[in-house]
Amino acid sequence: MRYWAAAKAAAGTAEEPYEARTLAEAIAAAALRNGRGGEFARVVERSSFLVDGDPVGTRAHESVVLPDGGVVEVLPPFAGG
Repeated sequence: MRYWAAAKAAAGTAEEPYEARTLAEAIAAAALRNGRGGEFARVVERSSFLVDGDPVGTRAHESVVLPDGGVVEVLPPFAGG
């Protein structure tokens, strides 16, 4: 998983590996590693996600199947235009 801006600060790293079948599983595992009730959870809750460059949009995270070796990007809301 690659973290950007506030997500990077909350995770304390720019990226970390994941082992998950779905986006929901990857997010849950990252939340466990980074503190489920803390700043990480607050940032991720408001974030958008890309999987191998494709926006997840409004799809349920449980329905987003991750490819082997894929890249998940966590994009928190950015200020400005």
